[in-house]
Amino acid sequence: MYYTGIDPFTMNERYVARHLRDRKLQGTLPQFYKPETYFDVPKALIEAGRADLIGGGCDCLMPAQPSREALQQRRENANRAARGARREYVHRMPKPERRTGYRPG
Repeated sequence: MYYTGIDPFTMNERYVARHLRDRKLQGTLPQFYKPETYFDVPKALIEAGRADLIGGGCDCLMPAQPSREALQQRRENANRAARGARREYVHRMPKPERRTGYRPG
């Protein structure tokens, strides 16, 4: 069923997430309570047509404003990505040797 998109019992078509982005969004929904998935869950809920579950009411799945932990996790992920990218992709020139002695001018 997950390969063909057809239910084997009824032979009706079923939705199957084929793109990586769709699969990631489906994976974040069961983990809505984790700080690292806070910014992905609203996207998945809006795409599913359930924006009513975002807010501050007692029947809402998640708050409208991010928690301190979610913001800290997002900042750490961004810093980790920036450090990794800088270390991996930036070409650095070796430092010239420091010369001692007479320097003209």
